[in-house]
Amino acid sequence: MIERNTVSSTSSSHVSGSVTTAQGGTRAGVSSLLPVRKEKDQRILVVGHGISIKGTIQDVERLVIEGVVESELVHVKELVIMAGGVFRGDGDVEDAEIAGTFEGGLTAHGILTICCTGHLVGKAACHRLKIDDGGQVTGQLEMLDKKKADSEEQSRSVLSKPVKKQDSLAE
Repeated sequence: MIERNTVSSTSSSHVSGSVTTAQGGTRAGVSSLLPVRKEKDQRILVVGHGISIKGTIQDVERLVIEGVVESELVHVKELVIMAGGVFRGDGDVEDAEIAGTFEGGLTAHGILTICCTGHLVGKAACHRLKIDDGGQVTGQLEMLDKKKADSEEQSRSVLSKPVKKQDSLAE
């Protein structure tokens, strides 16, 4: 039996789309694979075991996936896919640790780690790469050099800033 459920997250993160959970599904304890920031204002979303999300996820700094997430494009600082977790779609992240399955396109501007149980299917680009023994990559992998990563970061920051009107010179 499938029942509708809500997803809770800390702070003021936004999740839109459909959420389903299998009845009786329990959420396993989350042991962080990436270092956790101690600040109270960090926006974290945990998609627990047995929960599926399809839609848009925004304003989240740390996304931990134990269930299934399908999203067109996710922008998060840290992406953690636990063993058994599945992400389908595209992601633009600072750091990613994959112990489950990632299907789609991924750009990690920092470190991309594929654990021994991790499987990346699709296209990925990263600045630093770590693949544990047993980790799998099926598809295309590109290494971002420091200059390219810095220029992409500057492009993103320039595009996100409002454009100021220039005053015309009066003669």
